[in-house]
Amino acid sequence: MSEALDVNAPSPKSKLMLTDFNTCRTLGTGSFGRVHLVQSKYNNKFYAMKVLKKSEVVRLKQVEHTNNEKNILEQVNHTFLINLWGTFQDCSNLYMIMDYVVGGELFTVLRKTQRFPDHVAKFYAAEVILAFEYLHSKDMIYRDLKPENLLLDNTGHIKLTDFGFAKHVPDITWTLCGTPDYLAPEIIQSKGYGKAVDWYSLGVLIFEMLAGYPPFYDEDHMKLYEKILAGRIKYPSFFDGMAKDLLKRLLTSDLSKRYGNLKGGSADIKNHGWFRGVDWERLARREVTAPYIPHFSGEGDTSNFDIYPEEREPYGTPCNDLHRDKFPDF
Repeated sequence: MSEALDVNAPSPKSKLMLTDFNTCRTLGTGSFGRVHLVQSKYNNKFYAMKVLKKSEVVRLKQVEHTNNEKNILEQVNHTFLINLWGTFQDCSNLYMIMDYVVGGELFTVLRKTQRFPDHVAKFYAAEVILAFEYLHSKDMIYRDLKPENLLLDNTGHIKLTDFGFAKHVPDITWTLCGTPDYLAPEIIQSKGYGKAVDWYSLGVLIFEMLAGYPPFYDEDHMKLYEKILAGRIKYPSFFDGMAKDLLKRLLTSDLSKRYGNLKGGSADIKNHGWFRGVDWERLARREVTAPYIPHFSGEGDTSNFDIYPEEREPYGTPCNDLHRDKFPDF
């Protein structure tokens, strides 16, 4: 678990403010904001501060997703999920203070090594399974699995981040969202869908970790969707037979056959031959040594993140707040 903010920090009741932090460098950018490394003036610890521009969130019709992200992160507490410490807003922006995860994205490690050997892919997939089991037990769907959203902590274990598409779904939902390469067939077909979409995306992740590329790819999104719906996958010859068998059971559009969605639930996946030898109890307690331990020189080291240009409007500048009513809980 993340360690708690220390005693000198503001109590959870007192609202965090921009002036509580020194803003360091940019860790990532998105279509309506960026993530910065910040350091608390109270306990000197480092955090990741996600800044979302309200006007852009509204323009891109992401109000519901943004409020969902905050609400879901406030309700979850799991060793393989990112931790949200607090939120606040000013007239222009929404701010979310989260764990700073020093090891960077799994995506970066995968690109460097091109593909993972079986035991490495298995380790990350198994930790994702435990994270999904926890979310699904709370009727939450994640909907945005990809190597970019798996951060590695200082000991090499995963932290699932970016809950912008996560949603509380007791039964089914219809929203088209997620990353194109990872979309389950039922999302593309605009059918009502449920937790099974996360298990499909687990199949895409395992394939990409083992092959170095996703099972379906096309620059043109419509052609990509056609390929996903056709479901014809070319498995590389070096794939382990057990891995191939598991992937066929995850990457199927037939929900009555998809592993994770059957009577046995996630146990069908965990008991599959490919995961033979995984000690799920020890993994949940983080007692299994990670296959890759990130290099870093200290808590605020950012060497595992790409460098981004720092041009941006200064935060906290007074202005006319046009959208506060859309984010009442921030």
